[in-house]
Amino acid sequence: MSHKSKSRKTLLSFFAKVDGGQSSNEASSPCNIDASKRDPVLHISINTYLIDKREYVRMAYINMGSFQPELQKYPSTKYGKQNRRFQLSWFSKFIWLEYSVSKDKAFCFSCFLFYDTSTKYDAFIVDGCQNWNNLKDPSRHIDKRMNAQSSFQVLENRLRLKTSISVNSLNRGNFIELIKLLATINEEINKVVLENAPKNAQYIAPKIQKELWNILANKVQHKIRERIEDAKFCILVDEASTLKNEICNVLARYNLLIENLRGQGYDGASNMAEEWNGLQYLFLSNCPYAYYVHCFAHRLQLVLVAVSKEVHEVWLFFSKLSSIANFVNASFKRYAELKAAKDKEIIELIASEELETGTSANQVRTLQRAGDTRWSSHFTSVSRLIEMFSATLDVSKGAYREMTSFEFVFILHLFDKVVGISNLLCRALQTKSLDILNALNYVTSTKRLLQEFRDNGWDDFIRSMASFCRKHDITVPDMSVCYMEDTRCSCPQKDYVIVEHHYHFDIFNVVIHFQLIEINSRFPEQTIELLTLSSALDPIDGFKLFDTDRICCLAEKFYPHDFTTNEILALRRELDHYKFDMLSHPLFQKVTSLSELC
Repeated sequence: MSHKSKSRKTLLSFFAKVDGGQSSNEASSPCNIDASKRDPVLHISINTYLIDKREYVRMAYINMGSFQPELQKYPSTKYGKQNRRFQLSWFSKFIWLEYSVSKDKAFCFSCFLFYDTSTKYDAFIVDGCQNWNNLKDPSRHIDKRMNAQSSFQVLENRLRLKTSISVNSLNRGNFIELIKLLATINEEINKVVLENAPKNAQYIAPKIQKELWNILANKVQHKIRERIEDAKFCILVDEASTLKNEICNVLARYNLLIENLRGQGYDGASNMAEEWNGLQYLFLSNCPYAYYVHCFAHRLQLVLVAVSKEVHEVWLFFSKLSSIANFVNASFKRYAELKAAKDKEIIELIASEELETGTSANQVRTLQRAGDTRWSSHFTSVSRLIEMFSATLDVSKGAYREMTSFEFVFILHLFDKVVGISNLLCRALQTKSLDILNALNYVTSTKRLLQEFRDNGWDDFIRSMASFCRKHDITVPDMSVCYMEDTRCSCPQKDYVIVEHHYHFDIFNVVIHFQLIEINSRFPEQTIELLTLSSALDPIDGFKLFDTDRICCLAEKFYPHDFTTNEILALRRELDHYKFDMLSHPLFQKVTSLSELC
């Protein structure tokens, strides 16, 4: 690029030009700049306009360009013994330069466009410059100042890029610290690393470190592949969604056949969604023995999420519940008020002998927001609000209307009951020592309790609801009248439904129904049977669950292509020897889980 073309670069050079005539900004600009007031002295500061109009004003000035009037002769000013005047040629050298005819002063167009009121330097914006002698000095030009600022910023950035780890630092990074550790263990290594390296060949530069880590990682991966050989294998992927191609690429890279895949597990709801959409089904279509088992404790949370999405009233309830907990806990003052209100309530109940005292009893707790991954947090959130309902009403005046609505209280108690039934199962599934059969028994008992509550629990539940409402002065609607949905408009209701039918069948039954459907889908019969048969290999309590028939059934039913009829017969004979060895061999006595056994 020539010097001439470089010096003629304008402010508009940094904006992409829009074809088709008038720009979108000009077309939509709500302001018009008076062309007769182009003189810099007459400029109105852009900061005086409304915030939403400033960009339009700025673009209007940019489109008009800097004000550079061409006069036959500019006024002269005496400097010492010489007369100086503004020169027309300066416009071609400095595109940012503006000239005021009325004041015979120079101004900076760029400074005017992007003027910051917080700065003290406004000579080129408000007062103007008339020092024609110094204006010719290149060191005083604004572009020189801008370049100087950029150079200064570059130096500042480079300072921050320098390493802050010295040779004498106590921690010089994971890589070097690992080398130092190995050097303390092995004297031969110590002789050739770091300061003892021959000819200063330490190989500790960041680029070399990454290369060495990559070499080590590849060696570990290839060593794992050598140990696998042609054995069957499982895959575990964290937070997978649509990663089948990527997973297949990794398997192909290490020559692992999908046909040998015998299990898959993912931490992500999308993989457990509809059977035909999930990542698990994509692998099952290629290998029918790649059985999918999800984290049991995670499944329960997904049940609640599914219910919340299916029942609008439930989704709305948890949104309000979260808002109430956030409102109270966000302020220390409100938290203190809640604690004081609960203390007062406890004292009154003890005085009226409605509450017993004892060690660790009647402790004042706070509201808890339901988490996204733990079912127990939802149970705690619901039960805490019921426990502290009166105190929360006193503190959360803004939420009084929502909290005293019958629908909110109804769903609050419904989920206290429903989630309470499942809470024991949730806590049990999160226990590492729980064996597979007990976990499956908890699943079965939870489903039966939910079904029993749905079939025979309505009458007792609605009576307890009425008692709670009377205690807190909450209006209980007439269950026999027509239910009017709160649509906040005068639209007629679609169907004639009484209040009892709405709460009993549209909320109570539907919530429990979806719970049962989701639990059944998350714990399908095939998975339960697979895990039940697999539990025969569980070494817990000295292999008390060991059963030769169940192990052979597992091989025949779930892996028929891996075992021929003769191999099944041979397996049965081998299991007899295995049973004797595991009861007598001391190493087996230390094994406590299937993963250790494998």
